[in-house]
Amino acid sequence: MSMKNRDFAAGLVGAIDAPAEPVARPSRLGMGVLAGRGNRLAELASGSLVNRAIELVDPARCRMWHGHNREYADLSEARCHDLIESLKAQGRQEVPALVRRVRDDPDHDYEVISGARRHWSISWLRSHNYPEFRFLVEVRDLTDEEAFRLSDIENRAREDISDYERARDYLRALDAYYDGKQTAMAERMKVTPSWLSRYLDLARLPAAILGAFASPHDLGIKHVTQLKPLMKPADRAARVEATARDMKATRESGAGGALAPADVVRALTAAAEAPRKSGRPSSAAAPRRSGTPVFESAGGKPMLRVDAAERKGVTLTLLPRSGASRSEIEAAFAKVLDEHWS
Repeated sequence: MSMKNRDFAAGLVGAIDAPAEPVARPSRLGMGVLAGRGNRLAELASGSLVNRAIELVDPARCRMWHGHNREYADLSEARCHDLIESLKAQGRQEVPALVRRVRDDPDHDYEVISGARRHWSISWLRSHNYPEFRFLVEVRDLTDEEAFRLSDIENRAREDISDYERARDYLRALDAYYDGKQTAMAERMKVTPSWLSRYLDLARLPAAILGAFASPHDLGIKHVTQLKPLMKPADRAARVEATARDMKATRESGAGGALAPADVVRALTAAAEAPRKSGRPSSAAAPRRSGTPVFESAGGKPMLRVDAAERKGVTLTLLPRSGASRSEIEAAFAKVLDEHWS
């Protein structure tokens, strides 16, 4: 091989062996940012990712939605104590309340759909030496019917909202959003019609019945199956409501303490029974046999019997299943004392 050809071959081998100039490429970081942004935009466009607006706001700029299912006026430090202590421990609100923007109120920017306890607790903390706390909200664009269902889903499993509050909210929504059609409402809420019916029955109980309880929040959904049958026929309902009003008056006068819900239900159930035809007055002494006095409850059932009144003493029998309230029993004892106490 000639000298010229050898030099050409060596140069060719050197060119092949020499490292090539690096081609300019985007950095992995740049590609990651661009790819991530592209993926997020694609997910938003497809609907698989929902972009939520989360904000920290002044609770004073928020008002309660008129359809909120909790009695905001009934909230107190005692009812919110667990949440207040949790907020103190965490130093902030972790779970946002659901709100929507309002544009017709110069004093408020948001309407609270769900999160009344959080709103009340943050407001309480800000006014009690914790001014750094702010209200964490998630802003949604919702119709009233959507707001009702969303609020119900969030609160349905909560134990800090009473059955009565939930029942009252369902009854309001039935006419407001579903034209009184129970089946349509149950379908939208994804519940059975019978489940919804029990709550509506609870909300429809007469005001007199609610007054027999120390608080309507004491009423549970389990009580409605016992109370609803007492409302028919009319004479039966009248006796029950009259007894309920008497129980409320006794409690409010201080003559008797607040009864447990189960005791209230028992007393009203006893009152539903038709009075005996003997013409004996309720809660008055009546001869059972040969001069043995028996005191009856408001429902006409024997509750206290005087078995003996001798020099050795007075023997009394407290009769079970009378449905009598504690105040009725105490009144009967008082009459025995008035008669036999020296």
